[in-house]
Amino acid sequence: MITVFGSINLDLIGNVERLPRPGETVPGTAFANAPGGKGANQALAAALAGAATRMVGAVGKDAFAEPALELLRAGGVDLSRVRTVDGPTGVALILVDAAGENVIAVIPGANGMVGEQDAAALRFSRGDALVLQLEVPVASIAVAARLAREAGAHVLLNFAPFRSDALELIRSATHLIVNESECALVATALGIPGGDPAAQAKAIAEKHGQAVIVTLGRDGALAVADGKTETVAALQVTALDTVGAGDTFCGYLAAGLSEGRSLSAAMALAASAGSLACTRAGAQPSIPRRSEVEAALPGR
Repeated sequence: MITVFGSINLDLIGNVERLPRPGETVPGTAFANAPGGKGANQALAAALAGAATRMVGAVGKDAFAEPALELLRAGGVDLSRVRTVDGPTGVALILVDAAGENVIAVIPGANGMVGEQDAAALRFSRGDALVLQLEVPVASIAVAARLAREAGAHVLLNFAPFRSDALELIRSATHLIVNESECALVATALGIPGGDPAAQAKAIAEKHGQAVIVTLGRDGALAVADGKTETVAALQVTALDTVGAGDTFCGYLAAGLSEGRSLSAAMALAASAGSLACTRAGAQPSIPRRSEVEAALPGR
Protein backbone atom coordinates (compact mmCIF):
# COMPACT_ATOMS: atom_id res chain seq x y z
CA MET A 1 0.00 0.00 0.00
CA ILE A 2 1.19 3.49 -0.87
CA THR A 3 -0.05 6.34 1.31
CA VAL A 4 0.33 9.87 -0.01
CA PHE A 5 0.04 12.51 2.71
CA GLY A 6 -0.19 15.92 1.12
CA SER A 7 -1.87 18.61 -0.90
CA ILE A 8 -4.90 18.62 -3.17
CA ASN A 9 -5.39 21.62 -5.48
CA LEU A 10 -7.23 22.81 -8.49
CA ASP A 11 -4.70 24.16 -11.00
CA LEU A 12 -5.61 27.32 -12.93
CA ILE A 13 -3.35 27.30 -15.98
CA GLY A 14 -2.61 30.14 -18.37
CA ASN A 15 -0.47 29.79 -21.48
CA VAL A 16 1.76 32.69 -22.54
CA GLU A 17 4.41 33.14 -25.20
CA ARG A 18 6.96 34.02 -22.50
CA LEU A 19 6.89 34.31 -18.73
CA PRO A 20 6.44 37.87 -17.44
CA ARG A 21 9.14 39.71 -15.57
CA PRO A 22 8.22 41.37 -12.22
CA GLY A 23 5.76 44.20 -12.83
CA GLU A 24 5.15 43.20 -16.44
CA THR A 25 1.89 42.11 -18.10
CA VAL A 26 2.03 39.73 -21.05
CA PRO A 27 -0.86 38.49 -23.21
CA GLY A 28 -2.06 34.93 -22.77
CA THR A 29 -3.00 32.44 -25.45
CA ALA A 30 -5.16 29.91 -23.57
CA PHE A 31 -6.63 29.04 -20.19
CA ALA A 32 -7.64 25.76 -18.57
CA ASN A 33 -8.15 24.26 -15.15
CA ALA A 34 -7.16 20.78 -14.00
CA PRO A 35 -6.83 18.89 -10.74
CA GLY A 36 -3.41 19.21 -9.13
CA GLY A 37 -1.50 19.63 -5.89
CA LYS A 38 1.80 17.83 -5.41
CA GLY A 39 0.29 15.23 -3.11
CA ALA A 40 -2.67 14.47 -5.37
CA ASN A 41 -0.45 14.37 -8.45
CA GLN A 42 1.87 11.85 -6.84
CA ALA A 43 -1.05 9.74 -5.62
CA LEU A 44 -2.55 9.55 -9.10
CA ALA A 45 0.84 8.68 -10.59
CA ALA A 46 1.29 5.82 -8.12
CA ALA A 47 -2.21 4.55 -8.86
CA LEU A 48 -1.75 4.74 -12.65
CA ALA A 49 1.51 2.85 -12.17
CA GLY A 50 -0.61 0.03 -10.76
CA ALA A 51 -0.10 0.46 -7.00
CA ALA A 52 -2.85 0.35 -4.38
CA THR A 53 -2.85 3.98 -3.26
CA ARG A 54 -4.65 6.07 -0.65
CA MET A 55 -4.69 9.85 -0.39
CA VAL A 56 -4.69 11.72 2.92
CA GLY A 57 -5.54 15.41 2.67
CA ALA A 58 -8.33 17.99 2.66
CA VAL A 59 -10.53 19.98 0.30
CA GLY A 60 -12.78 22.95 1.01
CA LYS A 61 -16.52 23.51 0.89
CA ASP A 62 -16.51 25.18 -2.50
CA ALA A 63 -17.03 24.54 -6.18
CA PHE A 64 -13.36 23.58 -6.66
CA ALA A 65 -13.49 20.51 -4.38
CA GLU A 66 -15.10 18.03 -6.74
CA PRO A 67 -13.04 19.00 -9.81
CA ALA A 68 -9.90 18.71 -7.65
CA LEU A 69 -10.80 15.10 -6.77
CA GLU A 70 -12.20 14.02 -10.12
CA LEU A 71 -9.16 12.30 -11.62
CA LEU A 72 -8.08 10.75 -8.31
CA ARG A 73 -11.49 9.11 -8.08
CA ALA A 74 -11.39 7.99 -11.71
CA GLY A 75 -7.87 6.61 -11.20
CA GLY A 76 -8.92 4.37 -8.33
CA VAL A 77 -7.22 6.25 -5.50
CA ASP A 78 -8.74 5.57 -2.06
CA LEU A 79 -10.19 8.92 -0.93
CA SER A 80 -11.68 7.76 2.38
CA ARG A 81 -9.13 9.83 4.33
CA VAL A 82 -9.70 13.08 2.43
CA ARG A 83 -11.63 15.47 4.71
CA THR A 84 -13.90 18.34 3.69
CA VAL A 85 -13.16 21.43 5.80
CA ASP A 86 -14.47 24.98 6.05
CA GLY A 87 -12.84 27.39 3.64
CA PRO A 88 -11.55 27.13 0.07
CA THR A 89 -9.88 24.24 -1.72
CA GLY A 90 -6.21 24.87 -2.44
CA VAL A 91 -5.35 26.37 -5.81
CA ALA A 92 -2.22 26.72 -7.91
CA LEU A 93 -1.87 29.62 -10.35
CA ILE A 94 0.34 28.44 -13.20
CA LEU A 95 1.81 30.24 -16.20
CA VAL A 96 3.36 28.09 -18.93
CA ASP A 97 5.47 29.57 -21.72
CA ALA A 98 5.92 28.42 -25.32
CA ALA A 99 8.95 26.31 -24.37
CA GLY A 100 7.02 24.44 -21.67
CA GLU A 101 8.67 26.17 -18.70
CA ASN A 102 6.45 27.42 -15.92
CA VAL A 103 6.07 29.61 -12.85
CA ILE A 104 3.65 28.62 -10.10
CA ALA A 105 2.06 30.32 -7.09
CA VAL A 106 0.24 28.06 -4.62
CA ILE A 107 -2.52 29.22 -2.25
CA PRO A 108 -2.87 26.45 0.38
CA GLY A 109 -6.53 26.81 1.36
CA ALA A 110 -7.72 23.52 2.88
CA ASN A 111 -4.23 22.05 2.63
CA GLY A 112 -3.24 24.23 5.58
CA MET A 113 -5.76 22.33 7.70
CA VAL A 114 -4.29 18.86 7.19
CA GLY A 115 -3.57 18.25 10.84
CA GLU A 116 -1.56 16.05 13.15
CA GLN A 117 -4.77 14.13 13.89
CA ASP A 118 -4.93 13.10 10.23
CA ALA A 119 -1.42 11.70 10.50
CA ALA A 120 -1.87 10.08 13.91
CA ALA A 121 -4.79 8.00 12.62
CA LEU A 122 -2.60 6.28 10.01
CA ARG A 123 -1.27 2.73 10.33
CA PHE A 124 1.55 1.27 8.27
CA SER A 125 3.08 -2.17 7.69
CA ARG A 126 6.61 -3.17 6.78
CA GLY A 127 7.04 -2.78 3.03
CA ASP A 128 4.43 -0.03 2.72
CA ALA A 129 5.45 3.35 1.30
CA LEU A 130 4.60 6.82 2.59
CA VAL A 131 5.03 9.65 0.08
CA LEU A 132 5.45 13.18 1.42
CA GLN A 133 5.89 16.70 0.03
CA LEU A 134 5.91 20.13 1.69
CA GLU A 135 2.55 21.72 0.82
CA VAL A 136 0.82 20.79 4.11
CA PRO A 137 1.86 21.68 7.70
CA VAL A 138 5.31 20.42 8.67
CA ALA A 139 4.19 19.25 12.12
CA SER A 140 1.61 16.96 10.52
CA ILE A 141 4.14 15.58 8.05
CA ALA A 142 6.52 14.82 10.92
CA VAL A 143 3.92 12.69 12.72
CA ALA A 144 3.18 10.67 9.57
CA ALA A 145 6.88 10.15 8.87
CA ARG A 146 7.59 8.97 12.41
CA LEU A 147 4.77 6.42 12.38
CA ALA A 148 5.85 5.06 8.99
CA ARG A 149 9.49 4.70 10.02
CA GLU A 150 8.52 2.98 13.25
CA ALA A 151 6.52 0.45 11.21
CA GLY A 152 9.42 -0.22 8.82
CA ALA A 153 7.80 1.43 5.80
CA HIS A 154 9.61 3.35 3.08
CA VAL A 155 9.37 7.11 3.61
CA LEU A 156 9.81 9.07 0.37
CA LEU A 157 10.19 12.79 1.04
CA ASN A 158 9.97 15.07 -1.98
CA PHE A 159 11.54 18.24 -0.56
CA ALA A 160 9.37 20.55 -2.61
CA PRO A 161 8.70 23.34 -2.42
CA PHE A 162 11.91 24.01 -0.47
CA ARG A 163 11.17 25.05 3.11
CA SER A 164 13.89 25.86 5.62
CA ASP A 165 11.51 25.04 8.48
CA ALA A 166 11.22 21.45 7.22
CA LEU A 167 14.91 20.47 7.23
CA GLU A 168 14.51 18.25 10.29
CA LEU A 169 12.13 16.06 8.29
CA ILE A 170 15.04 14.87 6.16
CA ARG A 171 16.23 12.68 9.04
CA SER A 172 12.95 10.74 8.88
CA ALA A 173 13.15 9.91 5.16
CA THR A 174 14.46 6.68 3.73
CA HIS A 175 14.49 8.33 0.29
CA LEU A 176 14.96 12.07 -0.28
CA ILE A 177 13.84 13.29 -3.71
CA VAL A 178 14.91 16.71 -4.99
CA ASN A 179 15.51 18.50 -8.26
CA GLU A 180 18.80 20.27 -8.98
CA SER A 181 17.72 23.58 -7.42
CA GLU A 182 16.29 21.91 -4.31
CA CYS A 183 19.41 19.78 -3.96
CA ALA A 184 21.59 22.90 -3.90
CA LEU A 185 19.30 24.64 -1.41
CA VAL A 186 19.25 21.63 0.92
CA ALA A 187 23.02 21.26 0.70
CA THR A 188 23.56 24.94 1.52
CA ALA A 189 21.11 24.79 4.43
CA LEU A 190 22.92 21.75 5.84
CA GLY A 191 26.30 23.48 5.59
CA ILE A 192 27.52 21.29 2.73
CA PRO A 193 30.01 23.09 0.47
CA GLY A 194 29.22 23.76 -3.19
CA GLY A 195 29.61 21.24 -5.95
CA ASP A 196 27.66 19.49 -8.65
CA PRO A 197 24.40 17.65 -7.84
CA ALA A 198 26.15 14.28 -7.55
CA ALA A 199 28.61 15.60 -4.98
CA GLN A 200 25.89 17.39 -3.05
CA ALA A 201 23.66 14.30 -3.06
CA LYS A 202 26.55 12.14 -1.85
CA ALA A 203 27.21 14.49 1.05
CA ILE A 204 23.53 14.63 2.03
CA ALA A 205 23.23 10.85 1.83
CA GLU A 206 26.29 10.37 4.02
CA LYS A 207 25.00 12.90 6.55
CA HIS A 208 21.67 11.18 7.07
CA GLY A 209 22.26 7.59 5.92
CA GLN A 210 19.54 7.50 3.26
CA ALA A 211 19.08 7.33 -0.50
CA VAL A 212 19.14 10.75 -2.19
CA ILE A 213 17.57 10.99 -5.64
CA VAL A 214 18.08 14.07 -7.81
CA THR A 215 15.90 14.62 -10.88
CA LEU A 216 17.79 16.30 -13.72
CA GLY A 217 15.09 17.14 -16.25
CA ARG A 218 16.03 16.07 -19.75
CA ASP A 219 19.22 14.52 -18.33
CA GLY A 220 17.30 11.93 -16.33
CA ALA A 221 18.07 11.36 -12.66
CA LEU A 222 20.82 10.25 -10.32
CA ALA A 223 20.76 8.52 -6.99
CA VAL A 224 23.29 8.07 -4.21
CA ALA A 225 22.67 5.15 -1.88
CA ASP A 226 24.99 2.98 0.21
CA GLY A 227 27.99 4.89 -1.10
CA LYS A 228 27.19 4.22 -4.76
CA THR A 229 26.01 6.67 -7.41
CA GLU A 230 23.69 5.50 -10.17
CA THR A 231 22.20 7.40 -13.08
CA VAL A 232 19.24 6.79 -15.38
CA ALA A 233 18.40 8.52 -18.64
CA ALA A 234 15.23 10.37 -19.53
CA LEU A 235 13.36 9.66 -22.73
CA GLN A 236 14.13 12.06 -25.55
CA VAL A 237 10.84 13.87 -26.02
CA THR A 238 9.60 17.26 -27.20
CA ALA A 239 8.37 19.02 -24.06
CA LEU A 240 4.98 20.67 -24.24
CA ASP A 241 4.53 21.35 -20.52
CA THR A 242 6.78 20.32 -17.61
CA VAL A 243 4.05 20.83 -14.97
CA GLY A 244 3.66 17.63 -12.97
CA ALA A 245 6.65 15.80 -14.42
CA GLY A 246 8.49 15.71 -11.09
CA ASP A 247 5.36 14.51 -9.29
CA THR A 248 4.91 11.78 -11.89
CA PHE A 249 8.49 10.69 -11.20
CA CYS A 250 7.82 10.53 -7.45
CA GLY A 251 4.62 8.50 -7.76
CA TYR A 252 6.14 6.02 -10.18
CA LEU A 253 9.27 5.72 -8.04
CA ALA A 254 7.14 4.82 -5.02
CA ALA A 255 5.24 2.27 -7.08
CA GLY A 256 8.44 0.71 -8.38
CA LEU A 257 9.95 0.41 -4.92
CA SER A 258 6.72 -1.05 -3.51
CA GLU A 259 6.95 -3.80 -6.14
CA GLY A 260 10.38 -4.73 -4.82
CA ARG A 261 12.31 -3.26 -7.73
CA SER A 262 15.87 -2.11 -7.17
CA LEU A 263 16.37 1.62 -6.79
CA SER A 264 17.91 1.91 -10.27
CA ALA A 265 15.06 -0.07 -11.88
CA ALA A 266 12.43 1.99 -10.05
CA MET A 267 14.21 5.18 -11.16
CA ALA A 268 14.28 4.05 -14.79
CA LEU A 269 10.53 3.47 -14.66
CA ALA A 270 9.99 6.84 -12.96
CA ALA A 271 12.23 8.78 -15.35
CA SER A 272 10.40 7.38 -18.37
CA ALA A 273 7.03 8.25 -16.83
CA GLY A 274 8.20 11.77 -16.04
CA SER A 275 9.43 12.22 -19.60
CA LEU A 276 6.10 11.17 -21.07
CA ALA A 277 4.29 13.59 -18.73
CA CYS A 278 6.16 16.46 -20.40
CA THR A 279 4.52 15.69 -23.73
CA ARG A 280 1.02 16.64 -22.48
CA ALA A 281 -0.52 19.69 -20.86
CA GLY A 282 -1.51 19.91 -17.20
CA ALA A 283 -0.41 18.10 -14.09
CA GLN A 284 -2.72 15.14 -13.54
CA PRO A 285 -4.03 14.95 -17.13
CA SER A 286 -0.44 14.48 -18.32
CA ILE A 287 0.36 11.44 -16.13
CA PRO A 288 0.79 8.35 -18.31
CA ARG A 289 -0.60 4.91 -17.58
CA ARG A 290 1.74 2.03 -16.78
CA SER A 291 1.24 0.36 -20.16
CA GLU A 292 2.42 3.53 -21.93
CA VAL A 293 5.50 3.75 -19.74
CA GLU A 294 6.41 0.09 -20.17
CA ALA A 295 6.12 0.44 -23.94
CA ALA A 296 8.43 3.47 -23.91
CA LEU A 297 11.14 2.02 -21.65
CA PRO A 298 14.57 1.84 -23.32
CA GLY A 299 15.24 -1.63 -24.68
CA ARG A 300 11.60 -2.39 -25.42
